[in-house]
Amino acid sequence: MRPAKNFVVRVIVYSIGLLYLAGDLFLFNGPLNRKIQAGRPDSPESLQRAKAQGVVARVFGHSIYLPQVERAARERLWLEGRKIEDLSNDQRRIVRLAAMNDLIDHQILRTKVLHNTADVPVSESEIDEAVLRLAARYPGRDEMQADLIAEGIDSEEELRLRLGARIQQHKYVESRIADGITVAEDEGREWFEQHADDFAMPPRVRVRHLFRATLRTESEAAKEVLLEALEDLKAERKSFDELASTLSEDPRTKESGGELGWMTAARLPDDFAKPVFAMEVGEPQLIRTKIGWHLVEVLEKRPAEKRSYDDAKEEVIAAIEASKREIMVGRLRQALRSREEVGVHVFPEMISGE
Repeated sequence: MRPAKNFVVRVIVYSIGLLYLAGDLFLFNGPLNRKIQAGRPDSPESLQRAKAQGVVARVFGHSIYLPQVERAARERLWLEGRKIEDLSNDQRRIVRLAAMNDLIDHQILRTKVLHNTADVPVSESEIDEAVLRLAARYPGRDEMQADLIAEGIDSEEELRLRLGARIQQHKYVESRIADGITVAEDEGREWFEQHADDFAMPPRVRVRHLFRATLRTESEAAKEVLLEALEDLKAERKSFDELASTLSEDPRTKESGGELGWMTAARLPDDFAKPVFAMEVGEPQLIRTKIGWHLVEVLEKRPAEKRSYDDAKEEVIAAIEASKREIMVGRLRQALRSREEVGVHVFPEMISGE
């Protein structure tokens, strides 16, 4: 076969192949096109495979799994002092859906921050402070380590990376909402007038006590020690200071005469607050709580007091800013979700209440 004829044949073959590919891809949805489409992250086949693997959402190709949602839901409830086991099935599903949405928004935000890293730098000292704040939440290093491992954090470097990312996201959010949470002076005063009762100083008492724990001691034995101390006090054989330093098991106050200072009922456990606020000044008595016996004396009482705007200004501004921040963060999250909707796939049917 002559070279010219060979060339013509090749051109014809290639042309037929190209025409078929074009038809497969653009005209009649052939096997090649179906295979390509099935491999797309947003194809029905890909989404079905993801759900079979326990994926509840995808954000720009990043998968969020059921165990992540469960962990986030339990942490959310823990911060509120609740447990998921105490909820009904409907309530569990609501909490899990809320946790899933938080994780989705977190991932969208994380992606945005990664593209704006230079605008929100984080220093090593900021991460150091975050590590110290985290450590302060635990009674010891072992407890903290156990929680970190449960979260998939197996090294200090990984912990610092995650804390740095969290700080960076916070800074990014604040930079986007800063203008919307500013509080003007006249706005603060007007808001205070409408909520003045919320900022009234509640009734307060100044108290001192002797404490004997019952966690490792018989209740009657602890009570007997304080009954004898009460007799010594009434007979003026010993002062409260002397009794506190020798008998009290409260290490924070025993060397300062048992002084607890000024307190409101909200700062105290109910089983301590109710009897204390019912006591008369200068009439010591015994009180039983869940942790032990207390010999308590009320030194002074003050009734509820109205406060002026200037006295409460810092709290007023903080309250308004917190309210505005919640609204602005919600709007930012909604805007990001709406803007990036094409890259987000959510499977709420994967979330159950069981």
